[in-house]
Amino acid sequence: MTPPTPGPTTATPRVAHHLLLCATPTKGLCCPDPAVGAASWEALKRLVREWGLEDPERPEGIVLRTKADCLRICAEGPVLLIWPEGITYGGASPERIERILREHVIGGTPVEPWILKRMPFTAASGPALQPAAAPATAP
Repeated sequence: MTPPTPGPTTATPRVAHHLLLCATPTKGLCCPDPAVGAASWEALKRLVREWGLEDPERPEGIVLRTKADCLRICAEGPVLLIWPEGITYGGASPERIERILREHVIGGTPVEPWILKRMPFTAASGPALQPAAAPATAP
């Protein structure tokens, strides 16, 4: 049997930011108006796409976006969490999302008045976070 021919190799793009939006939670504690949450999610998807933030060729790296059911901040929703900074914004309406993307994600300056919480990402040390060893090759 002939081994499969490897396909084209593509480099994995660097991730600049990961945006998590709690906009349509099942329990509605943080975002009592589902219409606002849904509109915020649609705006986030549209702007990330239109502004080319998910383009693998973007020199700064791509921007990922995820709709989360709960970010455990049950106030002032929709709630937008931006990694790697760990900045959480409240009241993330479509209008606010546009400004947050423009000033924080693209410009690098957080929009201070809307920040609910800062949860900076710090890597812990330990065996779970060590790089995986290269697989052994057959002789």
